[in-house]
This record gives sequence, C-alpha cells and structure tokens, in this order.
Amino acid sequence: MDLDHLLTRFFGTADLATLSADQMGSGIEQLRLRFGLEKDRGRRFALWSLMYMLGVSPDLDVAFKTEEDRNAARDFMDMADRAGDEGANA
Repeated sequence: MDLDHLLTRFFGTADLATLSADQMGSGIEQLRLRFGLEKDRGRRFALWSLMYMLGVSPDLDVAFKTEEDRNAARDFMDMADRAGDEGANA
C-alpha cells in the first residue's frame, strides 16, 4: 500500500495539514474500522503503520496475533523513531 493512497483514501488528501480536527477525527475512525476488519496480514500491517505514524495505533498485543508480526511492528517503530530523530537533528 502506498502512503499517499492510504492518506487520500481515509482523509481525502495526502496533506494532513489542510484538515480540520473533525476531518482528522473522521479519517482516523475510518482507518480504525478498516484495520479492525482487515484480514490480510500485509494490509493490516500497513494500516497499523499509518496509525502508528499518526499516534493512534493500538498496542501490539491487541493489533497482532503472532509474535512475528509484533516483532515486525517493533522494528518499524524503531525505524520510524530513528527517522524522526534524524529529521529533528537536521
């Protein structure tokens, strides 16, 4: 799944800075609903990753059934946090 596609699908735009609080909340609710219904592991992980970047992801033990998926999510979290730290120091 492409990030811009996900943002457009759930929020109507790839530029989240243009959204009102209500639009952001509505998009997050749609994202959470889709995540809860999604059965495909890859799509589910992509949705969780977006929720993580938005600061609204569920805990790993709730989000993922397998330790393999939880470990992949931890790796993603580490990479995203490092990228954020590097961007802040630039």
